[in-house]
Amino acid sequence: MIEASPWQLVFLIAAGLVAGAVNAVAGGGSLLVFPALLAVGLPPLSANVTNSVAQWPGYVGIVAGARTELRGQRRRILLTSAVAAVGSAVGCALLLVLPGSVFDAVVPVLVILASIMMAVGPWLKKRIGNPEPEAPDRLRWLLPSVFLAAVYGGYFGGALGVILVSTLSLLANDKLVRLNALKGLLSLVVATVTVVIFAIDAPVEWKAVAILAPTTLVGGFLGAKLARRLPENVLRWAVVLLGIAVGLYLIVS
Repeated sequence: MIEASPWQLVFLIAAGLVAGAVNAVAGGGSLLVFPALLAVGLPPLSANVTNSVAQWPGYVGIVAGARTELRGQRRRILLTSAVAAVGSAVGCALLLVLPGSVFDAVVPVLVILASIMMAVGPWLKKRIGNPEPEAPDRLRWLLPSVFLAAVYGGYFGGALGVILVSTLSLLANDKLVRLNALKGLLSLVVATVTVVIFAIDAPVEWKAVAILAPTTLVGGFLGAKLARRLPENVLRWAVVLLGIAVGLYLIVS
């Protein structure tokens, strides 16, 4: 158990609020919570599973705030949610079965790669463009890609939203605002699986979850409502730089 000082409690509350909003606007909010948990004394593996569990309410808030954009996507939601649930379970199993030394070696690389993915997200969107809504989804590529993204999300999950929205933009033909809402729903599916599995057999720091869970919920709901007004580029680059810094710190420490 961590013994957080009052300032550390304020720090975690602020991190949860900002992370929930960033997840709704740009994705990558978990890259803010992960270093916050490291800063208050959690080891990397415990910080990772605690982060995954604490993010769940934030995704609930995102979905609640984006209900309108999810209408009319029933078939796409059912197919992608099914493969995301299976992929997330595989990722969680890998995390729990592989030695902790593997996670310690891999996670800095995952943090840096996720940060780079977040940095190039806008460039990818411009290259891909917004396809015509009437065009069919490329399901034979979309479903395996969502599965692999969910495996990543179950194992680590930092910037999962960025990976998902980039994948959906490339392979699912719809308006970006609707695909961003689907990204939030798939993130909720992945988070739900991780919560169930990690609650059974993982070093979750429940005191930190109790602090972060309600703040990510509020931040996610408000972020979904204000997504078009918030300075996405500022938030995106703040997360990118922080993520790279955390990855480098984990490599040298």
